[in-house]
Amino acid sequence: HPKGKRLVGDVEFESVSQVAGAITPVPGGVGPMTIAALLQNTVKAAKLRHHLK
Repeated sequence: HPKGKRLVGDVEFESVSQVAGAITPVPGGVGPMTIAALLQNTVKAAKLRHHLK
């Protein structure tokens, strides 16, 4: 990361992980799954728009 800058989440991971039922780290987390779902929906929408199977 440039000059000490880093990617962070919006919660204090260590303290929340003690009480949360589930939590994902940053970076990593659910980002790749979100991107995959968006891409899948985009392909589905394009197929519907162009009357493809």
